[in-house]
Formats: sequence, C-alpha cells, structure tokens
Amino acid sequence: MKILALGGSGGMGRFAVHSLIKHPQVESILVADLNESAAKKFSSTLSKKTSGIGIDVTDKEALKRAMNGVDVVINTTGPFFKLAVPILEAAIETKTHYLDICDDWEPTEKMFLLNDKAKAAEITAIIGLGASPGITNMLGLIAMNELDQVSKVYTGWDMSSAQPEEESSQTGVNAAMVHGIEQIIGKVKVFSSGAYKMVRPLEKVTVQYPQLGTYKANIFGHPEAISFPHHYPEIKESLNLMHSNDDSLVSVLKLIRFFIEIKLLSKNMAAKILTWLEGTQSPDAEKAGVEMLPSVYGYAEGIKDGQKMSVATTFHTEENIDDLSMGEGTSYPLACGVKMLADGVINQTGVHAPESGIISPDLFFAYLSKELPGDISIKPEISKAVIS
Repeated sequence: MKILALGGSGGMGRFAVHSLIKHPQVESILVADLNESAAKKFSSTLSKKTSGIGIDVTDKEALKRAMNGVDVVINTTGPFFKLAVPILEAAIETKTHYLDICDDWEPTEKMFLLNDKAKAAEITAIIGLGASPGITNMLGLIAMNELDQVSKVYTGWDMSSAQPEEESSQTGVNAAMVHGIEQIIGKVKVFSSGAYKMVRPLEKVTVQYPQLGTYKANIFGHPEAISFPHHYPEIKESLNLMHSNDDSLVSVLKLIRFFIEIKLLSKNMAAKILTWLEGTQSPDAEKAGVEMLPSVYGYAEGIKDGQKMSVATTFHTEENIDDLSMGEGTSYPLACGVKMLADGVINQTGVHAPESGIISPDLFFAYLSKELPGDISIKPEISKAVIS
C-alpha cells in the first residue's frame, strides 16, 4: 500500500506517519506539506519508506498529481471547513481511498453528499476518524448496541485535554484552535426532536451518567451530532458535548465569542488566545480534585427488554491513557483505520463516519491497543442504569 499523507509533518499527521511506516502492508509514505522543507526534513528522519514534498492543497491539479500512483490519502490538514471537501473530491476523481480527522460539521454534511460518487469510484472514504470525532463515535456505537431501540446519543470530551502539539510544521495560527473558535460562534447544527436544528453553541445540557451522577456539559459544534442520525435515522436526539474541570472556562469562551461578534476581536486573535488558554488547563481531574465526566465517552438512551435505559461507555485500561498528547490521541485512530483497510477488514465503499458499521468497534479498539506503549489493552467500560 502506498500512502499520501497530507499535512504529514504537522502536529497531528506526524504521529500517523510514525505509526504507519511500521505496518508491513505499507510500501511507502509520501509526506506532503505546505512547508516543503519541514516535509522533507521530517520524512528524512524516518525510514527509506518515506519521502517529502511541498504542496498547496488548494491547487487541485497539483493535488490530483500527488494522489496519482498512491492507494490511500490521509488528510490531517486544516481547517477542515475550508479544505476537507475539495480534497475528498480530488480523491474520488483519482479513485484514491480517503481517511481524515475532520472535526467540523459543515464539511461533514457536504462530504456525505459525495457518497454515490465515492461508490461509483469504488473507494472507501472514512471521515472524522480521530479522537472526537472518531473514538467518541466508536464509544457511542457500543452504547447504542447495548439497546434494543435508541432514542438519544451523546458524545462527549474534556476540553482540558485538547492541548495543541508543540512540534509541528505549521506556522502562524493553530488550525485546531481556528476550528475551536468557528464552533463556538454563531450557530451549529444538532439533531433534536427528530430534526436537524441550528442552535447556539455552549448551551448547557444535563448528562445523567450511569453510576456516576448528574453533570453539566456544553453543546459544541462537531460532526458526531449530525453523523449519528445520518447513519441511524431512528435516533431522535444527537449532540456533541464539551466539558471542563474549570467552570470558568465556558464563561471565558462566551466572552471571547461576544468580542468576536461585536467585531472587537478577530477570529485569528481569538484562536491565539484559545491556544494560550488551553495551555493553562490541567487534563488530570483527580489532581485538580474535581469529580467530572470521563475525558471521552459515548452515551445512549433507549429501550432494553421493555425498559427505558441509559448506557454510557468510556475506556477501561490497565494504565491511564489520558497522558497521550492531542496529536497521538487524534492520529492513532486514523492510523488504525488505514491499517484495517490495508489488512482487508474494512471493505465497504462510499462515504462513512466511523459509526456507520464500516468498522467493528471491538476490532478497532484491538488495533488501537497496539498503538500504545507497553501492553496496555483498551477495553470499553460500559455503565447502565434504568431510567425511571
């Protein structure tokens, strides 16, 4: 298998490249980055399998030339609300399998519309295979599978763990933080009362997590909110939720949003502030002395054996994996998807979010366990409660 890694020397992509060069089915990886020198320098430190090129992904003809001759393109460039759709279109035109870590709902919605074209081109496209979305989708699917009927799905994550990578080819404003700013301003799409709706992000939502208790979280603009009902139209409500061990963080985000919307603060400057703010957050809730929701989880409500029931799923590991960096936590799932494709255990065509059924959750977590140091085994921990 020959791979084109767009953004492969960036803060996210470099971890996927490091993982994939070890896989026996991978013949070569072409690391492509807007920063040509960074791509070549990074690829030269790895193995004979890797080489680097400079590319502007907005140049569609150059992009298609780079895709010709490879089997799979992995896309870790950003921001995805600008770049995801045209890159997938180029992959379809060149009949190249495609995987990304897209965490914006707007391009996710548009990429689903390319499903028939992807099938006609006989390619597999898996979008949003990172941490959130990605791991969260798998956890949500496991929770759903515990129920006979599903009415509600939430995916959630701890914002204090979303800290940018220090090492990256990227210069200027961090794309992940630009994404974060875009998804707290204006309105975002969710699924509620059986219909897609535009709502104000950061609104509070109550989560009654089985065996843990009742917590408050906040709506965030992410693909999971629309991808679950896309694949499972029987669902009545689907939200993606953010929480933090610092209650003041949401207030600060709302203040940043206010200054953007009255045009006293640019989005780029707000992204820089958010980058600094993330660096001040502690991802370790126990050390902070705060009881909170798991750092990443899936939650579902529905019917089981005639009773209303809630099910929540998070990790159970022999060691704490919260120490993984944002880049590792996001890119290792992507690498797993490519390896599963190479090994022939993913074989459906079309455009899929991770929870579509294209990926076996058990197999996914078995692959993900192998990405971690030592003999850590990732096992989803399932909690259930009857809803009175």
